[in-house]
Amino acid sequence: MLYNRGQLQRAPFLFFRGMNPTNEQLHDWDKHYVWHAFTQMACYDPLIIESAEGCELIDIDGRRLIDGVSSMWCNVHGHRHPVIDAAIKDQLDKVAHVTNLGCSNSTTIRLAKRLADLTPGDLDHSFFCCDGASALEVGIKLAFQYWHQCENPQPRKTTYIGFEDAYHGDTIGTISVGGVDRFNSVFKPLMFPVHRLPIPDRRTPTPTTSCQHHLRTLEETLAHHHETIAAVVIEPLVLGAAGMIVQPEGYLRGVRELTHKYDVLMVADEVAVGLGRTGKMLACQQEDVVPDILCLGKGLTGGYLPMSAAIATNKIWNAYLGDYAEARQLCHGHTFGGNPLSAAAALATLDLFEQEEVFAKLPAKIDRIAGHLAKLASHPHVGDVRQYGMIAAIELVKDPATGEHFPWTERHGHQVCQFALNHGLWIRPLGDVLVIMPPLAITLEQIDTICEVIAAGIDHVTLTEARAR
Repeated sequence: MLYNRGQLQRAPFLFFRGMNPTNEQLHDWDKHYVWHAFTQMACYDPLIIESAEGCELIDIDGRRLIDGVSSMWCNVHGHRHPVIDAAIKDQLDKVAHVTNLGCSNSTTIRLAKRLADLTPGDLDHSFFCCDGASALEVGIKLAFQYWHQCENPQPRKTTYIGFEDAYHGDTIGTISVGGVDRFNSVFKPLMFPVHRLPIPDRRTPTPTTSCQHHLRTLEETLAHHHETIAAVVIEPLVLGAAGMIVQPEGYLRGVRELTHKYDVLMVADEVAVGLGRTGKMLACQQEDVVPDILCLGKGLTGGYLPMSAAIATNKIWNAYLGDYAEARQLCHGHTFGGNPLSAAAALATLDLFEQEEVFAKLPAKIDRIAGHLAKLASHPHVGDVRQYGMIAAIELVKDPATGEHFPWTERHGHQVCQFALNHGLWIRPLGDVLVIMPPLAITLEQIDTICEVIAAGIDHVTLTEARAR
């Protein structure tokens, strides 16, 4: 049903008079009033979720969908988990919001202590933000200001090392250190320059030489420019929006060693890969790495509420201490930074890792995904399958022998996701890369369904198309 402008303007008043909107009205309002992220609104076909339960989403028509991407990589223990629900309700009985500008609250204090206990090394100081991009923006600014007021100031350190196709958020600072041209190109006049390195892909130039090759490239840049480089900003182990590109084993450890060698800070973006996604609480723990600044988000509250954190070591923290007149503090803040409702959800989320023995159950789930990927690897239109822990991806190609991709305008990844939607599965692609990143609470049976539906969708889209030709 199409509304004229007058009807659309009057529609909200009908709702407030006690008339619940129909599904058709919600569909129309969603297309007209809600500006969706990374979405061409002229082509948008609404999917409206009314409720959720466990690892399933339920739309306004009552259709149940397995949440195959954790509601954009953030849900950890499932939807409507009674422990997290109760923690938020209990906090509501105390206070819903307290500013952290010159003030604090007991729930957020307990979360900061908990994060200090679970992070490696002396990552003891949490600056709370509202989303991953905000945490990375803080990390970038912390690194910059650090070099101006540390014990041995080096004010020439004003730039960064980033990676091609890396994604750290959509603020001006985070798109500058990020490298996704299709997102960033229009904003280039606003961005600051960085040293951009090739994706540290475990496949290039060969699997056996990959780690050494990419570390050599990094060291060449550091050797020539370390006097002006404040920090290396990196997604540990897996580059998410780049297509779930897996780094070679040992690369992350090598990055930490080189940053120490050349006196450059390391900012680790674990917004997507932290909180159990790789099989350990933190991705950096897979290679015994302690960054100078660690950024968390997404799953920090179990995917319930907006919260992120930039967590700094004592070395960074101490550089910001001094007399008031020295003005060494970080002049940055968020209205809802450290929100106690979010902190309550985060504490409950961390409790559940222990209470439900999440890490003991992950190996079987990781192996089950790996088994399905092994079968898909031989598909005539699958160029690569990738996995690290509970993060997996399937790359669609026109010709695996040559690596030729389908024309991006044909949206083969999107077509497979539409097939999945019609068969009870919600996933989103990264171009022609299909992502599997369910809640850690997913069952083995649900993993089977996810992978079987995706396999059928790939057949439906690619082989049906081939026969039609």
